[in-house]
Amino acid sequence: MGSVRVNPKGKLFFDFYFRKVRCREYTLLDDNKRNRQQMERMMQKIEMEIATGTFVYGRYFPSSNRVALFDGAVFEIETATRIDAPRSQARTGMQEPAVATSGIVPLFPDFANQWYAEKEVAWKHSQQQKVIDILNKHLIPRFRTKLMSEIDKTAVLAFRTYLARDYRDGKGLSAARINQILNILRQILVEASDRFGHPSPFLGIKPLRVPRTQVDPLSFDEVKVFLDAVPERYRNFYTVAFFTGMRTSELIGLKRRYVDFSRAEILIRETLVHGREETPKTDGSERAIRMSGVVGYALRDELSRGRADSELVFQNAGGGSLNYHNLARRVWYPTLEVTTQRKKTIKKA
Repeated sequence: MGSVRVNPKGKLFFDFYFRKVRCREYTLLDDNKRNRQQMERMMQKIEMEIATGTFVYGRYFPSSNRVALFDGAVFEIETATRIDAPRSQARTGMQEPAVATSGIVPLFPDFANQWYAEKEVAWKHSQQQKVIDILNKHLIPRFRTKLMSEIDKTAVLAFRTYLARDYRDGKGLSAARINQILNILRQILVEASDRFGHPSPFLGIKPLRVPRTQVDPLSFDEVKVFLDAVPERYRNFYTVAFFTGMRTSELIGLKRRYVDFSRAEILIRETLVHGREETPKTDGSERAIRMSGVVGYALRDELSRGRADSELVFQNAGGGSLNYHNLARRVWYPTLEVTTQRKKTIKKA
């Protein structure tokens, strides 16, 4: 049976047999109750994997001289290409990050990579991209060299202050964006505290207060001005948008089979986000929208103009999907500006 022992310098180490070879793997962890319990749990896991024939030496001890002996080649930590990590790591066929060389608590990039790999199957592609963006731009650069147990409440609060005051040449980020970033950090740190037995550094830290957004919707007269000003190529698109309340991703991904003229309904079953087909954001987003006369006319007109071999209702010149960012930059905002100017002219008159 394997055991956790202490060396003359008061540091804990693993002592076990693998393939009839006695193995001693040393750590930099002090001999205390928390570290010993943590290592004993890891020792139990190692023993179980040895018994079932699933133990991979390099997964736990990547810097050990025995890796080449038992695994046949030097083991390197799996690093998904979408998430940044120290340059000393390289992509392999393994998916579980290894134990950090300074102890059994992993470095932040290693554990973040493992956490993402475990979570991504439950997320839509758009959510995956948001999390990747936060990890690569904010979290990993900040905590690249930190062990999970080293990130305490003080470090979290200092990071929040940095995001609010010093990010982007002293301008800082909005409270809403900071909350998004810290929410991902919170999930990672809470999971790590549960697995490795150290206290969660997020206890007592609340989200920043987000000022209520002032909504200034267009009036019916302003909608008419907008539709008069928008290029004819996109008039049907915005007519349907204004009179149904459909999201842009729902409009861009709307297919012919979901337009039912006989029942005067539009079925929301798919969206198109970053060029990928997805299901609507929530279960409640799957719905049937009643088709008014003006919406029905716009949809019939659009379908008569588009390519018959494309299943999309709203198409680009080649029959493919419209580009969300291009549409906003080249059509929505310029037309909105024209609408505002015309509104001022009408009021003066």
